[in-house]
Amino acid sequence: MNRHIRIVPLRAAMALALIAFAGAAAAETLLIERVQEENKAAMPARGMSMADVEARFGAPTERLDPRGGQKSQWPAINRWSYPAFVVYFEKNKVVDAVAIQADATETGPKPPIR
Repeated sequence: MNRHIRIVPLRAAMALALIAFAGAAAAETLLIERVQEENKAAMPARGMSMADVEARFGAPTERLDPRGGQKSQWPAINRWSYPAFVVYFEKNKVVDAVAIQADATETGPKPPIR
């Protein structure tokens, strides 16, 4: 009988903790969730060349200064900014494209370092 009394409060505490975490997690929209729902064709694919990206998506709104390249094992990374995403290139090939935060309620990447 004494053992049953100890288990019930533990289960109740665990249930309350789960409810509290579920409410907090549902309050914000993560950028990754929006991107997973969007059409992947709306952003450049890995391996596309700079020429392919410019031909398909037009000229970028901004070509950011390259970063890296101090050593041979650290290649220079070029970044092109578009209104909806930023494209990262190693040499002239896309290594990643990242969606830009849509609104204040969405948790997304920090703005690029200039």
